[in-house]
Amino acid sequence: MTGGTDVTESSLSCVKCGKPAHLQCPKCVELKLPREGASFWLRTQDCFKASWSSHKAVHLKAKLSSIGLNTPWESGIASPSDGWLYCLRKGQSRTAQMPHFDWTGPLRPYPISKKRVVPAGIELPDWAVDGIPKIEPASDLQHVVEIKSAEKIARMRETNRIAREVLDAAARVVRPGVTTDEIDAVVHEATIAAGAYPSPLNYHFFPKSCCTSVNEVICHGIPDARKLEDGDIVNVDISLYYKGVHGDLNETFFVGNVDEASQQLVKCTYECLEKAIAIVKPGVRFREIGEIINRHATMSGLSVVKSYCGHGIGDLFHCAPNIPHYARNKAVGVMKAGQTFTIEPMINAGVWRDRMWPDGWTAVTADGKRSAQFEHTLLVTETGVEVLTARLPTSPKVFPWLN
Repeated sequence: MTGGTDVTESSLSCVKCGKPAHLQCPKCVELKLPREGASFWLRTQDCFKASWSSHKAVHLKAKLSSIGLNTPWESGIASPSDGWLYCLRKGQSRTAQMPHFDWTGPLRPYPISKKRVVPAGIELPDWAVDGIPKIEPASDLQHVVEIKSAEKIARMRETNRIAREVLDAAARVVRPGVTTDEIDAVVHEATIAAGAYPSPLNYHFFPKSCCTSVNEVICHGIPDARKLEDGDIVNVDISLYYKGVHGDLNETFFVGNVDEASQQLVKCTYECLEKAIAIVKPGVRFREIGEIINRHATMSGLSVVKSYCGHGIGDLFHCAPNIPHYARNKAVGVMKAGQTFTIEPMINAGVWRDRMWPDGWTAVTADGKRSAQFEHTLLVTETGVEVLTARLPTSPKVFPWLN
């Protein structure tokens, strides 16, 4: 090994071949690692070449330890040997280094874990294997709002109730010190335990089973290794596929003790959704939803995100109608009994504009201020509306204004 240190001791064994070692890694010497255990002893340069890729992690760990860090991503470096890497290109590639970006707020991406496994026997949407939806983009339901049959509505009720139960499971683990990856694990396990598929997983290559959007993240945050901190807010967005149809809902939760401004942001966002749901019935124009939401948000000094909207849902994850949440929108059509769609306002403490992180998914506020969101899947009935993802008597009591 070039630059190695010759030794005369033969009591130490080569980490590669097990034979008596005669060379010590110069980097280990520089870092003053113990001669036995941590330090890297080798017999030949061939042994060095064969072992280097795995051994260099020892150097990284030693450096981090010397400056008081416990995990590689605390210094912007991922841990490839454990499968933890930063996400790029909408989930299609990974990198060991934190991407360079003009971050708008204090939040930063952390490495993400490997893709979670879905067991055999669970019905899969057509993107589960290769990441590419095939039926959805070309469907006539991108232009025509489906009136669902009674049988399909029954399946939608069942699927959305499961989605609610999965979100409730996630809500119960939200606390300081929990990573969003751990929340994703809870969501994934609860979803497959119900015999369902987590719809976001590999949808257009999205790498996780739910979205977790913290603080200034508006939507589509990727669960990662960052631990939630006291004072954070986090939105957990659940979607799942069961018996041929999708369910979709989300809520924004408080992490520990949250400041008054963030509490008001979250409460106002909840109220925006409730006020919008209250007008849903046959004959109402879809564009009126945005008027209701925008009026309530602006009265509170908040802004409404314009880049993302609610959507039709059923056999397809996303389809007609589009449901903008802002005023003076151009949404077409009127509500009719048998239609199902989501309303999911995203409300910002500052400006409404957004930026996209290098991962291609995470949308953040342009000014770095906080954002909140709530979502329900709705069924238009003959007399009004049924909230298919409504809270259950068993749902955790996490919102003070509901107590």
